[in-house]
Amino acid sequence: MAATTYLTDTQGTPTNNLKWTWSSWIKRGELAAAGHAAVENIFTTYVDASNLFYIRFNDTDYIDIRNMASVGTGGRLITNAIYRDPSAWYHVVVVYDSANASAGDRMRLYVNGVEETSFSLDTNPSSSQVCTMNADTRVVELGRRSDGSSNFTGVLAHTHFCDGQAYAASDFGETDATSGIWIAKSSPSVTYGNNGFFLKYQDTAAFGDDSSGNTNDFALSGTMTQTKDTPDNNFCTMNPLNNYLFNGTYSNGNNTVATDVKCWNSTTLGMTTGKWYWETKIVSSTSGSDWTVGFAGKTATGASDDGGSTNGTDVFHFRATGAVWNNGSTSLTTTSYTSGDIISIALDLTNNKWYVGKNGTWLNSGDPTSGATGTGAVGTTTASGSTTAGAYFPSVSYLDAAQSGTFSTNFGNGYFGTTIVSSSESDDAGIGSFEYDVPAGYYALCTNNLGDQS
Repeated sequence: MAATTYLTDTQGTPTNNLKWTWSSWIKRGELAAAGHAAVENIFTTYVDASNLFYIRFNDTDYIDIRNMASVGTGGRLITNAIYRDPSAWYHVVVVYDSANASAGDRMRLYVNGVEETSFSLDTNPSSSQVCTMNADTRVVELGRRSDGSSNFTGVLAHTHFCDGQAYAASDFGETDATSGIWIAKSSPSVTYGNNGFFLKYQDTAAFGDDSSGNTNDFALSGTMTQTKDTPDNNFCTMNPLNNYLFNGTYSNGNNTVATDVKCWNSTTLGMTTGKWYWETKIVSSTSGSDWTVGFAGKTATGASDDGGSTNGTDVFHFRATGAVWNNGSTSLTTTSYTSGDIISIALDLTNNKWYVGKNGTWLNSGDPTSGATGTGAVGTTTASGSTTAGAYFPSVSYLDAAQSGTFSTNFGNGYFGTTIVSSSESDDAGIGSFEYDVPAGYYALCTNNLGDQS
């Protein structure tokens, strides 16, 4: 979700105001660990300062669940565990069951199939405490709190609310027998009750459509995008944890990044073998044309390190001036680029070569399918396994420390920022949605492809 995007619905008469279950898959956007100082509200309702409910990541990246009611003890859980992995999908299940005879079971949290039992704050609701959530005429929201508190900036998938039921995480997810990974049940056998809903976010014309059979549809405010990034196939994004020197601002599921320093920022997923394709749109700059696009086998060690030259070992970048830099020296001079251009990178780690394209045309008469011949290619000079990081990571930088530049990446997610690609080209595995044709034998950088390219 973008920072101004959220979904709202007005609830009716609940099946049981004392018992419900909420389940959703969540991929984080902005992080406190990366300098984001605000909380990230996920599922909330707000009546007034004494009557509210929220599920959120707080401003130190803990999960924080609170029911606050003017009468009785509402209950609150704050985890000891910190959730700040921007490359991961988290499955979060919250159970409210205030009539439970066991006080410790009146509010429960599961993450990735495991019940969380370690909390820095663990306050149980009073016996049969009415929940501020799940009440007649109550406005509930996904992605923000209605008093204007900080919005959620990440990605959601398969969001369920079951009114009148206390379910375990295993009712919504299961361990894959082959991979051992916790995965979603696409059609869980659950009862939704009067106020229940199931949001799949599958209809781009109506993201808030309820698939539970209740028609408890949510209204959309703002602009929402339907990414290819899902719990079943986790796509690469830019990495907000690699931000100490980069000073970046992240948005659109961490696929748009802006910076005002020289060093580079890299991604959540890296590459060690195989052939990979991705695109970067040059969005804007405050002055000049100092964008660089490429990949790196190390992280920057200083704010003045620029991609491909200073401290450039294992860093390979195509500069806006048209120069291709490999490990601190110019290896090719070709066409320049500017705002609005889309830069394609095809990285062949089988033959240690890479190719650069602009707006659908490979520069230097490049042919990414030429293999060892490397027609129009540039050599990486360093094998991925010999790099400082032990892998290559797509990266971007902006060379003018006195100005700022913005990039939008597409690793197959299907968008540049909030603008959908026009062509929707996929790789040979039928994965991803790109603006331009993916060369034969090259693949989108996502978990479903990583195993096939090892």
